[in-house]
Amino acid sequence: MSCTDLDLGEIRNSVGERLDYSLVSGNAECRDVVVIGHGVTGNKDREWALTLAECLRVAGFCALRFSFAGNGASEGVFENSCPTKETADLAAVLDRLGGWRVTFVGHSMGAAVGVLRASADERIERLVSLAGMVHTADFAQRKFGDLEAGHDSMWEKPDCPLSQVFLDDMRGIGSVEALAEEVRVPWLLVHGRADEVVPFEESEAILARAGGRAELFALDGADHVFSGGAARTMALRVVAWLEEQGAED
Repeated sequence: MSCTDLDLGEIRNSVGERLDYSLVSGNAECRDVVVIGHGVTGNKDREWALTLAECLRVAGFCALRFSFAGNGASEGVFENSCPTKETADLAAVLDRLGGWRVTFVGHSMGAAVGVLRASADERIERLVSLAGMVHTADFAQRKFGDLEAGHDSMWEKPDCPLSQVFLDDMRGIGSVEALAEEVRVPWLLVHGRADEVVPFEESEAILARAGGRAELFALDGADHVFSGGAARTMALRVVAWLEEQGAED
């Protein structure tokens, strides 16, 4: 069976919420599925995710983009979105991909979700962190510390209200840096040096904890969402890395 045969039907998380996803097939021989998860207030249709999925398709990989519950067209309440819940959403996707070789690509908070899942779940065989958030408590304080949960919105987006659930979970996790030692699979980190949302230094810090299992690709001038041509540069590096990993199997 190849990834062109994938028919996942509905994907629902542990509380029954339907997760919106888009699936593009690679070549008939490929047995890899690259699952793409977004960051805070994002969804599966962000430009960087579309660019990455298309580059993966052209290279012959199967790519599955999905929105975490409460985001995009997925069911659920945005105020319940937090790393712990999104880690469970990712597990629901993995449940439907049994038997396939899965790479998870997470952006920003989605990268923290990837570390949380991959550190304890052997079904993720390769991990990619894009502009990866490491210090969740610090992020919540820096970006939303002067806002009131239940009253204010994240980045002044009316459909993204700041919730106490989110703040409590971010503070409770604190940081995923120490979990890097539990990630036992090949791991690529891609981070723009001009990122003003998640500092480039966070990828350097978690790289140091991951040892030889991880490598960091720095993009000079790239912002948090890989605007402009940086998205294609990022995507081509991810594709090249996956091809390198395949050659080593």
